Amino acid sequence: MDVKAMAGLSRGDLAARQSSALRDLISRLQAAGFPYWDAKLRDVDSVESIDDIGSLPFTVKKEFRDTYPSGMLAVPMGDVVRVHASSGTSGKPTIVAYTASDVAMFAEVNARALALAGATPESVVHVAYGYGLFTGGLGLHYGVEALGATAVPASGGNPGFQVGLLADLGADGLAATPSYALLLAERAAADGLLDRIALKWGIHGAEPWSEGLRRKIEEAWGGDYTACDIYGLSEIVGPGVASEWAEAKGGLVVFEDHFYPEILDPFTQEPVEDGALGELVLTTLTKQAQPVIRYRTGDITRFLQDDYGLPFRRIDRLQGRADDMLIIRGINVYPREIETVLLADPDLSGQFAIIVDRRGTLDEVEARVELLSAERAPRRGEIAQRLQAQLMEVVRLRVTVDVRDPGGVPRQEIGKAKRVFERTGPEDPLG
Repeated sequence: MDVKAMAGLSRGDLAARQSSALRDLISRLQAAGFPYWDAKLRDVDSVESIDDIGSLPFTVKKEFRDTYPSGMLAVPMGDVVRVHASSGTSGKPTIVAYTASDVAMFAEVNARALALAGATPESVVHVAYGYGLFTGGLGLHYGVEALGATAVPASGGNPGFQVGLLADLGADGLAATPSYALLLAERAAADGLLDRIALKWGIHGAEPWSEGLRRKIEEAWGGDYTACDIYGLSEIVGPGVASEWAEAKGGLVVFEDHFYPEILDPFTQEPVEDGALGELVLTTLTKQAQPVIRYRTGDITRFLQDDYGLPFRRIDRLQGRADDMLIIRGINVYPREIETVLLADPDLSGQFAIIVDRRGTLDEVEARVELLSAERAPRRGEIAQRLQAQLMEVVRLRVTVDVRDPGGVPRQEIGKAKRVFERTGPEDPLG
């Protein structure tokens, strides 16, 4: 996948392609004869261009649950070649389906993402996302193969074995959650393998992460390592909706020939001003089995107003989720705000946990962190006071900081790292 080839598409050509795809999508769905789509598009007249997208109805996650397992399909089940799922809070998973062309598109956008991060057809890519119903592992795996590179399907868990594979197989790229990338670096250092590992770049997503954690990951792998963000969600396709370019870090390139982005006010559902924060809303322009129209992701970001060298628009790295917001003593707090302060501190490792203590009349917040090295232990109190003052300034709320020794915050070896915990009884939620 030649990154430079992406730059050959003009904004005008892109808009024409988007308009054609949207017209074809709406026409196909209106003629398909599926009850869900008949009801959803009942009041929609003809769509002439991408500029008409605001006339289309929104989609929310509840619809996936209400139509479980296959009510949102737009093709016969016989045309479906793969099903993925994400866990659902209602007890039922969110089911997503793919035709053969959807699988090919899924591979293509992930190949683009990998190329932006630094992969080439000569790369060996260690894929440490979970495989199975979760979209992460197979999404990046197929992207590696579409790029013509070599995939090592390591999946999650067993970090000792994984760092041995990294050393023995000579992988230059790592695909993993940011928390697991950091855990692997810690294990490689502990096992004396860092000098034998040739990693140069990594592509990390499925969890929110800050610039501070990026610095921790890059430093942990030796300084020559470039960590890039990747964004996706199973309701749209999985990873590969947007990705960071190593040459222009700080924003995510949206592959908007397949996924049309809008940023709207989450309360009025109207477009925000250029560069303002809002909720990301996505429409799948080319997906066949289970397209989604104007899906409200709940993710808060903004369009970046810059000419960075490629035709696709960029969004800022996610500021948080509308439903992740904590309300503490009447103050709205995003966990990302706390993380940014903690991970910017040079005396701390990249491991932390946020505990919301709801046992008293008023909620309390604790940030549990660990020192980067044991030599810093005599300064534990000073570090805690400094962080508490910084957090008060940033989040306007008293946050108690518990500074522990290296290894004092539990690691999670499989799946997305859980960072926020609630305490309602005497038991410590971290064990």
